[in-house]
Amino acid sequence: MTAPLHETSAGEATATVDGAPDAPGTPDNSGASKAIEGRSPWKIAWTRLKRDKLALAGAFVVVFLILVAIFAPVIVGLLGHPPDEFHEDQIDPLFGTPIGSWGGVSSDFLFGVEPVNGRDVFSRIVYGARISLLVAFLAAVFAVFLGTVLGVIAGYFGGWVDAALSRVMDVMLAFPQLLFTIALVSVLPNEFLGLDGSGVRIAALVLVIGFFGWPYVGRIVRGQTLSLRNREYVEAAQSLGAGRFYILRRELLPNLLAPIMVYATLMIPTNILTEAALSFLGAGVKPPTASWGQMLSTAITTYESDPLFMVIPGLAIFITVLAFNLFGDGVRDALDPKGSR
Repeated sequence: MTAPLHETSAGEATATVDGAPDAPGTPDNSGASKAIEGRSPWKIAWTRLKRDKLALAGAFVVVFLILVAIFAPVIVGLLGHPPDEFHEDQIDPLFGTPIGSWGGVSSDFLFGVEPVNGRDVFSRIVYGARISLLVAFLAAVFAVFLGTVLGVIAGYFGGWVDAALSRVMDVMLAFPQLLFTIALVSVLPNEFLGLDGSGVRIAALVLVIGFFGWPYVGRIVRGQTLSLRNREYVEAAQSLGAGRFYILRRELLPNLLAPIMVYATLMIPTNILTEAALSFLGAGVKPPTASWGQMLSTAITTYESDPLFMVIPGLAIFITVLAFNLFGDGVRDALDPKGSR
């Protein structure tokens, strides 16, 4: 069988067999039609984050806790009892301890009941997540906003502005936050700016924790701003006549988002521990509002007869803080191109 002749670009005839692959020297243009797709830094960070299994596990727990806090009334209505409802029939009248083993755990009380009063521990854990996450998130937002603004101003303007703000940060970092918070809460009125009871305490905790947390963010942002203000794109914007606030808003802040996000995710678990410590010391929300730190404080007098009542809120704090730390570490590694484990 005669093979068909094909004319080459040089006018020479070459023979190929129908259905046979091209000669070894024939170029392959099958991928020429595929467009080269560029990836933004955020896409690269997301790809790196998806490979970190521990970070994804932490993110899953964080999302789960947020949903539990949001839908606390629905969850308690289906699986528990009102958090401030007493169940004296579940308490031994002689010893004041829950009837039954494991702190009164049963199908009606999934985590048992509190000693002495018989309140549902499951319901109080669920509602306690609201207080811890609300205070931690709002305090982190307040601290990040204030620290970012003052840190950028100090790093970009320099001179006496930088010196003054840096000294303020040093003073704030040396201030005894815990003692100040306890002293402030003790003199708070029962009603303030339309808030009453636990609302006043929550507002005070958010303001105090956030106010004493901004210097940590401010120092990081200031250092990053000092390294960015002499970059080529900033000098190019200055040569084109851009104003200082335009450069701050359009050139510096977008490049500061990564370290700000990383520090915000790592600040939230610290705020959770701070809120739990203040509630443990009696400077948190007022009873009967549920709080994990307050439950630990109550369990001090009963842990020998009912250890589970101390273990459950302790585990809630531990799991929450661990999940946020794992997620924060994953975000830090994903946003840092040179980061590796």
